[in-house]
Amino acid sequence: MHIPDGYLGPATCGFFYVAMAPIWAFASRIVKKTLSAKQVPLLAIGAAFSFVIMMFNVPIPGGTTGHAVGGVLVAILLGPWAACIAITVALVVQALLFGDGGITAIGANCFNMAFVLPFLGYYIYKAISYGSAVDSNRRVIAAGVAGYVALNLAAALTGFEFGIQPLLHKTASGQALYCPYGLNVALPAMIGEHALVFGWVEAIVTALVIKYLQKQAPELLEEGKV
Repeated sequence: MHIPDGYLGPATCGFFYVAMAPIWAFASRIVKKTLSAKQVPLLAIGAAFSFVIMMFNVPIPGGTTGHAVGGVLVAILLGPWAACIAITVALVVQALLFGDGGITAIGANCFNMAFVLPFLGYYIYKAISYGSAVDSNRRVIAAGVAGYVALNLAAALTGFEFGIQPLLHKTASGQALYCPYGLNVALPAMIGEHALVFGWVEAIVTALVIKYLQKQAPELLEEGKV
């Protein structure tokens, strides 16, 4: 799902950097105000967990990769704003040190995986698990559903961003300047791979960790407690 350099036009890259700038600023303020000292190590662990799980990626036709993210799990444990910061850190390190995802596409990658994914997953989880006990199986199911849906929407957004590039940037003869694949190729490639494989990885990992925490550290699943 990492977008490499050269696949998004300058206007698209600039748009997502501009869109993410206030989100990053607001997330930093929220985390600074709401995250307790005991939760700071969890934030670091969340960033490390997301970094590791995203490194297990598989190439997808169209120039990108498929993988799980772990963002919904971090959002469930620390809130979506903290998850935004954690996943952003992981994505920036991957881009700068490992060449996984382009530097020009950091804004777009963060919008898809550090903003849309954790926020959507968090609120799906909250809606399904609303009113349930900490040790309820409904929370496990909610976590799995949230992980699956959120990852697939983020993948669909990535495919959409790829697919509109030939429409936005092309030569006078109609040749694409950046991503050469239209929506008819990019969307099925991204959605299909994640719906069939990586969405299930995200769902299973998220659900299993929540199940484990229900038994070993239920306080992590209680609002406002560590």
